[in-house]
Amino acid sequence: MFFVPVMWAGYEVACMTPSGRAAIGVTHDKIGRLFARDGTEWRVLHEWPVERLSHTEIMTHLGEHTEPSAPEDLVTVITALEQSRPRQP
Repeated sequence: MFFVPVMWAGYEVACMTPSGRAAIGVTHDKIGRLFARDGTEWRVLHEWPVERLSHTEIMTHLGEHTEPSAPEDLVTVITALEQSRPRQP
């Protein structure tokens, strides 16, 4: 899967999946967010601190996979990546 960069106010970086069903963004406050398109709006599916897991790590990992039909399936992947990282004090 690849990602298409987009410009969103309030985000340092944001990108969508090829289908436009899901997106990943990083806020100015360094919070990562996974979004799902809900009609014409975006809803947050998952949040994480980017110190724990960068958007680049997520996109690199997902680059080895095909895009799932349900954006909610990406929550499982991101959560597994988060849990595989050692906890910082």
